[in-house]
Amino acid sequence: RHSPLTQDGRRFLPHATAFLERALELTDLFSVADARRVIHVAATQYLILYVMIDAVRRFHLANPHMQVRLSNRIEEEIENDLLNDPELEVGVAAPYESSSALDYTHLFSMEWSLIAPPRHPLLARRRLHLKQLVDLPLILFERGSTGRLHIMEAFHAEGLSPRVDMEATNTEIIVRMVEAGLGVSIVPLMSSGGVTRGRRVGVVPLGHQIRPIHSGILTRRGERRSAAANQFIEFLVAGWQHPRSA
Repeated sequence: RHSPLTQDGRRFLPHATAFLERALELTDLFSVADARRVIHVAATQYLILYVMIDAVRRFHLANPHMQVRLSNRIEEEIENDLLNDPELEVGVAAPYESSSALDYTHLFSMEWSLIAPPRHPLLARRRLHLKQLVDLPLILFERGSTGRLHIMEAFHAEGLSPRVDMEATNTEIIVRMVEAGLGVSIVPLMSSGGVTRGRRVGVVPLGHQIRPIHSGILTRRGERRSAAANQFIEFLVAGWQHPRSA
């Protein structure tokens, strides 16, 4: 087939082709750079409600060219997904199981308290022992969560088997259920008081009877993370020195 190009056009064609190929390479390069500005983060519902919403808002204000894509999962799922989903770079949770494949950066710890409806008899006590809670209708976190694991370990260490009437996926739901008079619960509370503020529930600290919840950042060990992910992690660590109330 006869080429419609002139002799000059045929001489210029290889240069035009090379130019277009280079332009496509640059387009791909900038697409990758844009992708690296998106940080995929998974966190538990508790931490999303009382920590991450405000943290992500402030991070976006300080870094408008970056985007945090936040998803909600339980602790066990976060650890599994970090090990199996290369797109997920950062987890924010209480570690469910220690893994040699994950690094943990500590942010804060929370002690446990009993929460009960107003005028519940146990609210008049200054100190409570787990054995006093065995026969109560407890509302606990679902199986597969760090919170549930810590609570059951504490009861079993005392040779006790608690009565679990209901389960819920997050603290917000548990507080509402207690407020409605459906039972009592054992929950980790932040020092800011944001979890129970404005709720019709009473609180009695349980001291050190249950292992505290240590919450922090989970990442894959030995992996070279994106600059955006590193910047977000540094932002969280620095910001937690002065946490804001929920």
